Amino acid sequence: MIYKKKSITELARELRKNPTPKEKLLWEQLRKRRLSGYRFVRQKPFIYKEAKGKKYFFIADFYCPKKKLVLELDGKIHDYQQYYDYNRDLVLEKLGLSTLRLANNDLKNMQKVKQKILTYLK
Repeated sequence: MIYKKKSITELARELRKNPTPKEKLLWEQLRKRRLSGYRFVRQKPFIYKEAKGKKYFFIADFYCPKKKLVLELDGKIHDYQQYYDYNRDLVLEKLGLSTLRLANNDLKNMQKVKQKILTYLK
């Protein structure tokens, strides 16, 4: 069987079509400029390196282009990949982006989460 490599755009589209329940919950608060008029996009790819015909990239959960803010929702898996997440945040910082990490459990208090995001946006 031959597998076709997916493009970065195809991967991002696939992630948008299949959000986690927590991503879906947060997206309802962010979409259509619902958070103080700020525009957010979901599953935004960032290419940080190209070498020997390969592109190295990250796909952010949510992104506010105006403020260059990446929002990452961290579930249980992130307990085991803190070093990876730390390095990823450094790479994004070198691209001129800020990262705000939110634990999935934080979404239980959506008002607090929205306030935290707004604080980072200002």
